[in-house]
Amino acid sequence: MSFQIRGTPIGWVAIAVALLSSVGGFLFGYDTGQISGLLVMDDFKERFATEGTPGNRSFNVWIEGVLVSLLSVGTAIGALGGSYLADFLGRRRAMQWEVLVFIIGVIIQITSEHAWYQISIGRFVTGLGVGALSSAVPVYQSETVPRQIRGTLVGTYQWAITAGILIAYLINLGTNDMGGSGEWRIPIGIGLAFSLVLGIGIQFCPESPRWLAARGRHEEARRSVAIVRGKKVEDHDPYVEAEFYEILQAVKAEEKMPAAGWADCFVPQGKTLYRTLLGMTLQAGQQFTGANYFFYYGTQIFVSVGLSDSFVTSIILGAVNFACTLLGLYLLEAVGRRWPLIIGGLWCSFWLFVFAIAGVAGNQGTPGEPEFGKSIGSLLIASACLFILGYASTWAPGIWLWVGENFASRTRAKQAALATAVNWIANFLISYFTSPITSKIGFAYGFLCA
Repeated sequence: MSFQIRGTPIGWVAIAVALLSSVGGFLFGYDTGQISGLLVMDDFKERFATEGTPGNRSFNVWIEGVLVSLLSVGTAIGALGGSYLADFLGRRRAMQWEVLVFIIGVIIQITSEHAWYQISIGRFVTGLGVGALSSAVPVYQSETVPRQIRGTLVGTYQWAITAGILIAYLINLGTNDMGGSGEWRIPIGIGLAFSLVLGIGIQFCPESPRWLAARGRHEEARRSVAIVRGKKVEDHDPYVEAEFYEILQAVKAEEKMPAAGWADCFVPQGKTLYRTLLGMTLQAGQQFTGANYFFYYGTQIFVSVGLSDSFVTSIILGAVNFACTLLGLYLLEAVGRRWPLIIGGLWCSFWLFVFAIAGVAGNQGTPGEPEFGKSIGSLLIASACLFILGYASTWAPGIWLWVGENFASRTRAKQAALATAVNWIANFLISYFTSPITSKIGFAYGFLCA
């Protein structure tokens, strides 16, 4: 079955392929949103926090940084290793193994009893799986989805990240008052169900036609193109045939070149070096906007504002993030990639300045234990939401879309891995150092991000 876009047939399978593979992004978002709630849960603190007395435990800021950031260390390593798996096994088969790694990490976490480092190791292992998925999914989507809807559908990876963050907030809210270890084991364990959706569902999706064609499996490649166009190979649809031969020509041109190594990502010819460095810079910039400052530590920020239920406010932040990413998918398709990034960067900077000024000027306590009046607290929440509005509709989906589109096919997997690894390294820096830095300078941290 198919429908028409710009006069060309598009199969519903193309939509399913993009949404299902985006569960890889959902898993990252789920782990990202989950940890901010776990850090303030009573049983989690009693078991894993190292400071204070029983009944009044608190985390050392450096240990807290390790708990949050080891996910990012794993994702950086996984992103680099994911390129080998994606090239060797194929995009689809690689994702199945990467889901298995994620599952192992979840099991390590939910079997923890009192060792904070076991939770950290579990998050590192899940990060390996998530990082490898982050390398494979955008490449798989960009190689499989028809170009007429590629911009929107490749952007669903970031949309899935926001959905994962929001769902994690909602589940944390539901389990927070349970008491006992179930309040944190259940949110972590539910990640198993989401990962199985991807691991099982991806088996029923077509492989990347470009990857198949590059390995001489031409008939399978033709069938894959036909499936995402909603056609049968026997139909000899002209759009299917034209796209198949276009892929075939590109592959044959690549075969005349020597196999691409990592060094080939840094040669100046054909602007390869420029694209590699630009991709790495944009991915780092996505993190240094400071968005994950809110997602990793959002619940603790809202506790400091004095809200009676900081979990609800985190959900509001997550909902804004989720809804505005849909706006971003429209903008990036309708306006292009460059101007939304420029305007979005200016917007985010403005609201971070507002957030930081309000936090510093209105703080009636100390940087480590801030206190705010109701009006300043409301301004902080409003500026955070308006920051997320700009981020979610521009830099959040736009960077993943750029990575999926702008590398030459010969070096695409390795360039995407390099760019994505930089994203995770920057993510690590934000997640590890935010807690100790904010304990010293408080809301002035917003000036750095701005």
